[in-house]
Amino acid sequence: MTGFAAIAAVGFVAAYVGPLGAALTPHAEAAVTPVTLYTSTLHNAQTLVAADAAAGTDTLQRDSYSVYVPPKPKPTQTASASTASTAWKAPFVVPNPGSAQAIARQMLQARGMGDDQFACLVALWNRESGWRVNAYNSSGAYGIPQALPGSKMAAYGADWQTNPATQIAWGLGYITGRYGTPCGAWGHSQSTGWY
Repeated sequence: MTGFAAIAAVGFVAAYVGPLGAALTPHAEAAVTPVTLYTSTLHNAQTLVAADAAAGTDTLQRDSYSVYVPPKPKPTQTASASTASTAWKAPFVVPNPGSAQAIARQMLQARGMGDDQFACLVALWNRESGWRVNAYNSSGAYGIPQALPGSKMAAYGADWQTNPATQIAWGLGYITGRYGTPCGAWGHSQSTGWY
């Protein structure tokens, strides 16, 4: 153990005295500019070249290296009933059930139907939507007639999301095609809970 202590002491003295045999003393040093990441890269400046987006390329270049940036995927909207409640949101519309019913009465009269059919239609669509043009349920049914999916009504007009007349025209077409009359649809709804 004493041999180890002696070797350590000799090493310490040699490091302190230095290679010239004189003790190292601190001396005044010249001012040193600190090296930072910024100053070390000034001589190696980078150039960013972005390609024209209209040309269809998104390549960035540095010296002889290229980096490909893939385009971001565009979200798509699905039309399935299971995702309809999360994929589409009803637009903001202030419903006016009274004016919607007035429109429906005129459309029924134009088809030669009387107040008895109008009463059945009022009962049916009170149950379905409360005559609200923006009624929307979790199954994806939309509008006054609760079309499923609501986009079916686009066949009667591009304004199907907000126009009660477009929705009512589609709903009456559906009812007369499937049940003959609003009272036929109301009778089916009474027995099954849907029409």
